[in-house]
Amino acid sequence: MRFCGVQAGTDVHLSSHLSKKQHFELPVPEVIQRRVSVRTYQPLPLPPWERSRLEEYAQLLEREGPFSPAVRFVFIDEDEYLAKTGRKIGTYGFIRGAIDYIAGIVERGDCALEQLGFVFEMLILYATSLGLGTCWLGGTFRRRGFEKTTGLGKNEMLPAVTPVGYAAQKKRAFEYAMKIASRPGRKPWKELFFNGGFDVPLGEGEAGPYRVPLEMVRLGPSTSNRQPWRVMKHGPLWHFYMAYSPMLNRAIGFDIQRIDMGIAMCHFELTAEELGLSGRWVIGREEAEGASVPGPRAGGGDAPGAEEASAPRAAGRLRYIISWQEMPPGT
Repeated sequence: MRFCGVQAGTDVHLSSHLSKKQHFELPVPEVIQRRVSVRTYQPLPLPPWERSRLEEYAQLLEREGPFSPAVRFVFIDEDEYLAKTGRKIGTYGFIRGAIDYIAGIVERGDCALEQLGFVFEMLILYATSLGLGTCWLGGTFRRRGFEKTTGLGKNEMLPAVTPVGYAAQKKRAFEYAMKIASRPGRKPWKELFFNGGFDVPLGEGEAGPYRVPLEMVRLGPSTSNRQPWRVMKHGPLWHFYMAYSPMLNRAIGFDIQRIDMGIAMCHFELTAEELGLSGRWVIGREEAEGASVPGPRAGGGDAPGAEEASAPRAAGRLRYIISWQEMPPGT
């Protein structure tokens, strides 16, 4: 059985496991809580030393991530973009004032979008720790212009970019309108986290030491604020599912919510590491300890009628993504 194109039972943490927390000047949970989507910037280029720090960290991240597709980042300023495309950087009015952008590029392959979400969010959090503003853009930028500017390869895709710079002191009315449009805010725990079945919400007290990692998942950014992550505790395993929105993904042109799931995984792992919680990512129905993944089959369609469900079935369009296995301390 294969999930996300990866053989079931695979230990998928293939990275060199960069010591991420050493690069943040603040605790990881604080950085996550400070990160906001900045859409209006001071019209100033990044100082050379700030850009250099970001570029150095971006190079380290090219060896990171839980999956195998290679990720690379290209830093672009408006002058370079204009010289290569003959046009200004286009974001359909969503971003104003930004001079510098970072393009996230990933090799086509198994779980490429989850990989891009995981690694790019690490870079965005690092920028946040430096006091810089960012904003995930997946469907609101002129993709062809960025593809031309970055020299995109045939076996690569460019799913997302972010502006990076200093937030303007005053927000535009557009930003307030966006905030209103995305209400209500974060979903409550009972809609996101479950204990052994999707009909049993997981209380914060039942999460034990994983309460903070789960809360950091809850605070993650997502496309149209859909918050697609659903996590089920099953013994020593934490199963991650995606609440799939066909119309949203169809409108964007690709499964952008898989990037959201990579972001959720990033928040979960970085916070767990900060707290000294050992674990690994595994994929498949028969992971370690012989535990099986409950719910719908990975990458499949709706949960109702899923042929391989072995626990209370999930309601709605849920797709299994991956599981985090708790490990003994020090492993």
